[in-house]
Amino acid sequence: MADIHRIHFEPVDIEMDVGEDEKILDAAFRQGIHLMHGCREGQCSACKSYILDGDIQMERYSTFACNDSEVDEGYVLLCRAHAFSDCTIELLNFDEGELLGGVPIQNVRTTVTAIEPVTHDIVSLRLQAGEPGTFEFKPGQYADLTIPGTDEHRSFSMATTPSTPDGVEFLIKKYPGGEFSGLLDSGIAVGDDIALTGPYGSFTLKEGHVLPVVCIGGGAGMAPILSLLRHMNETGSTRPVRFYYGARTPADLFYLDEIAELGKNLRDFVFVPCLSESAGPAQTESSDVEEGMVTDVVDRREADLHRCEVYLCGPPPMVDAALGLLDTRAVPKDQVFYDKFTSPTFE
Repeated sequence: MADIHRIHFEPVDIEMDVGEDEKILDAAFRQGIHLMHGCREGQCSACKSYILDGDIQMERYSTFACNDSEVDEGYVLLCRAHAFSDCTIELLNFDEGELLGGVPIQNVRTTVTAIEPVTHDIVSLRLQAGEPGTFEFKPGQYADLTIPGTDEHRSFSMATTPSTPDGVEFLIKKYPGGEFSGLLDSGIAVGDDIALTGPYGSFTLKEGHVLPVVCIGGGAGMAPILSLLRHMNETGSTRPVRFYYGARTPADLFYLDEIAELGKNLRDFVFVPCLSESAGPAQTESSDVEEGMVTDVVDRREADLHRCEVYLCGPPPMVDAALGLLDTRAVPKDQVFYDKFTSPTFE
């Protein structure tokens, strides 16, 4: 059995145990400690922290997330880090209100209940929890689904809310050669079992916050935003909401009727489909459909972004472009929320 060591986190004064054979971030998940994280594969730097004391070694990681000089100075990616002694670690990015309020990671056996195309390349996959009989998560989070017949997984965001804990919907974009999404046409069927592990992610509405909400999504990034909208509708939220969704053509838009229906119960709700390759009218009850890249449309329409909380989910290039816009517009970083998926987990 691997040796167990004690980790002390500063400046939050939280301690936990970690085995030498598990990553520090995974140990935190296991014990219900919600550390900031993103890709969980050493590529995005969301979990970057600083070693104050102790012996820590990292598995393979991207030097774009933590370069050699940073490693020499004592920086570490907790998603790739193993402790080989008692350690003291300074957290550089954390939400004190959520540190001990995270949902512990669950391993759930699920059964496929529906596989339905919603566009030519996005599929709604619905799973029902079997053992245990429920899956607890916060709206906006994501889970790992194991690729049937392998030990590999892919990460997808939930589109549903915890109000239906026995049934979970994922919106999955099909990619040529995608190991999971490629099975949705013929390799996965209703009645099949799929192992689920989660929840992960920080793309969640913060309790007590009152700023207007601006959501920017694209492709299968519709899923966590839809989860947030469904949750705000269920809880009677009074926060103003604008939702900008980037697609290529009207044929790439979906769930328009449900979004319009949700919007009737939300304050000052505006849904703006943004078409980069418009080819005819879009059937939507929202305000005017805009032509152009979604980030350009947001830039034109949102004069007070710095006074909003912004939620981003979509292909990595869209997220990068949106982060660049928000930086230019001086939006405080603690008002920006996203889970940046990176290959191979964004499929």
